[in-house]
Amino acid sequence: MSTDPNPSTLEHDPTAMPLAVGGQPREQSALSGNMGTWGLAFTTLAYNAPIAIVTGYVTVVVAYGNGVGAPWTYVVVAVIALLFAVGFTAFARHLPRPGGFYALITAGLGKHLGLGVGYLATAQYFAICAGGLSFLGFATASLVSSWGGPPAPWWVYSIVFLIFFGVLGYVRLELSTRLLTVFLIAEVILVVVYDVVVLSQGGESGLTSAPFLAENIFSGSIGLALLFGMLSLSGFEASVIFREEVKDPDKTIPRAVYMQIIVIGVLYTVSAYAFIVALGPDNVVAAAQANPLGAFLDSAEMYLGVIGRDLFNILTVTSLFAGLLAGYNTISRYLYNLGHDGILPRALASVHAVQRSPHRASIVTGVILLGTQVLLAFFGGAAEFIYPQVSGAGGYALLVMLALVTIAAIVFLNRTRPEGVTAWHRLIAPILALVGLSISIVLATINIDQMITAGPIVVAICLGVVYGLVVLGIIMASVYKRKRPDVYARIGRE
Repeated sequence: MSTDPNPSTLEHDPTAMPLAVGGQPREQSALSGNMGTWGLAFTTLAYNAPIAIVTGYVTVVVAYGNGVGAPWTYVVVAVIALLFAVGFTAFARHLPRPGGFYALITAGLGKHLGLGVGYLATAQYFAICAGGLSFLGFATASLVSSWGGPPAPWWVYSIVFLIFFGVLGYVRLELSTRLLTVFLIAEVILVVVYDVVVLSQGGESGLTSAPFLAENIFSGSIGLALLFGMLSLSGFEASVIFREEVKDPDKTIPRAVYMQIIVIGVLYTVSAYAFIVALGPDNVVAAAQANPLGAFLDSAEMYLGVIGRDLFNILTVTSLFAGLLAGYNTISRYLYNLGHDGILPRALASVHAVQRSPHRASIVTGVILLGTQVLLAFFGGAAEFIYPQVSGAGGYALLVMLALVTIAAIVFLNRTRPEGVTAWHRLIAPILALVGLSISIVLATINIDQMITAGPIVVAICLGVVYGLVVLGIIMASVYKRKRPDVYARIGRE
């Protein structure tokens, strides 16, 4: 029994000895929660920011990808994601260890590469959240100004939002999940309403079969279409980082992953088709090229009126808020896991005794993100310029990590041959997914200037950081192996 005079008010020591809970060993410092399938699916769906993808990336795929064949792009990338999920979920189910990609790649490909990916994953989420936070501030300032509200610099709104993230990140994850659910349902409903109204009215030229013709499916730049389509389907990979905070993770995580991929795959496919119908197959490509960031909103105003356009603008802001909140929570858990293993200060692995949250890691996440906003504001960084650069670099890093996780799943599942895992789970589906991901990485490398648009110097810096962090992790793991074997032994939450 505990001898703490008031255990409910004390922080848990991250170096505490395991306790027996339900017959299973469990550390006092372990995170805990009761999030179900829907909660986890909504959390990872929110990170995907569906309405922002629909109003932004769909038009880019139509404008610069395969034109009116765009709906098939989302079918293809959804199939690749589902193939990835087969090996990914089997891997996660038979490796009951928190830590996300950091733990998975360590188990499959070793501690050196695992630590490198741990660094890369943490930096990737930080970069996207830092850039996204500035863009959220910019979008909010623009929206308030367009409604005649008081003018204010973007960084004021960014800092206000960051305070909300800090508070929500400090308390139990369930509160964030409830908020994300409200925002996500609202944005999905609006997109569905747009799709239904457009398709029921028949659009500019009536319902069309043009997207189903081979000449259109393979038209334009199918490579760019596939690349931006792949970047549209993100978020599901973060499901494993919340392993300690969900009910029955062996069932919850796979269900949430498949649910998210199917929902966004269908949503983006139908919305791409509705957008083409709305403007007509003969006009949509030119309209998207002329105004890639506004063409979808123009079509929304045509069919839903000014109120519909305003709702899209409002929910784009709330979508960014929800996505960044999910990203903020993911960062704090990566810091928590790296702190738990001694890679970062072990104080980061402290768990709040009441909220059962990684509260210190959350505070550090907020402080670092605050520093990025101050620097951007001080140096006059344009928020609308910064966001595409970090999103492009983060998207490229994600493709690399997905490929590495797939290889790790193949190695781990074929080495351990767990019961119930067939050749489909451990070999066929992962190899097919790896082919699709490898093609995406090649396309991303060839078309990197379309992802990171600030010029060759910035491209070189971003790629140097992506691969440099992996190399740094490999070097640091070697250092730990020689000089800190206790830390080396814990790499990957082992």
